[in-house]
Amino acid sequence: MILIYNDYVRRKEVMDLLTEERYQIILETLKKKGIVKIHELVKLTNTSESTIRRDLTYLESINQLKRIHGGATLLKGRFNEPSYSEKQIQNIDKKSVIAKYAASLIDEGDCIYLDAGTTTYEVIKYIDKKDIVVVTNGLKHIDELIERNISAYILGGKIKARTKAVIGSDALKNLEKFRFDKCFIGINGIHPEYGFTTPDSEEAILKETAINLSREVFVLADESKFGEVAFVKVADLRKAEIITNEEPEDLERYMDKTKVKVVTE
Repeated sequence: MILIYNDYVRRKEVMDLLTEERYQIILETLKKKGIVKIHELVKLTNTSESTIRRDLTYLESINQLKRIHGGATLLKGRFNEPSYSEKQIQNIDKKSVIAKYAASLIDEGDCIYLDAGTTTYEVIKYIDKKDIVVVTNGLKHIDELIERNISAYILGGKIKARTKAVIGSDALKNLEKFRFDKCFIGINGIHPEYGFTTPDSEEAILKETAINLSREVFVLADESKFGEVAFVKVADLRKAEIITNEEPEDLERYMDKTKVKVVTE
């Protein structure tokens, strides 16, 4: 019995060593390439696809990487925030699909909060209701709302040039006066454990307040936002329905917390 036990311990130690080696290979490859496919890791580690999938699941659970369809990618820095101009040219078709569906949810007579951001900006192009009121903190949104002859308010406060948003205590006081039928929120990170997150604390408090002041809440996000965790928490997943363009990895983990509407056209 002692010999059998010792043999088991030795085999387990070898297995654990091989596992750690696989983790190291995966993370080093990711650091070099930024994104890696499962079939590449199978060849690099000389192991099975199911083993690699388990490895990626574990490494994601300890916030070492983000799984995507068919592989994995590096996590973004939690304080990292692309500029409005950078985001404006990213995933344009995906944002349009999400925005078109979001606009279809607006009814005549609705009071709407439209968060700053490039995806929420796209919503304006598809609004076909006239008897509505829109409140926004998005500087870019106002011209488009005026062009479409939509009644609108812009929050007053400090201008954040990088994201073309109005933020700060004045904007918050202004926002707290309103009550909304629906609000549409842009977001940087969506995670089943850490909820909705964004890099900026002042933007986070505005998003959170708008969510709390709305009867129905929709977060608009393409699939790249899933699994990401930014610097500041905005709200738990249960606080908003998510509208996206593609099923995220582990969809059921998100569906346990909230509704996820996947739209493709």
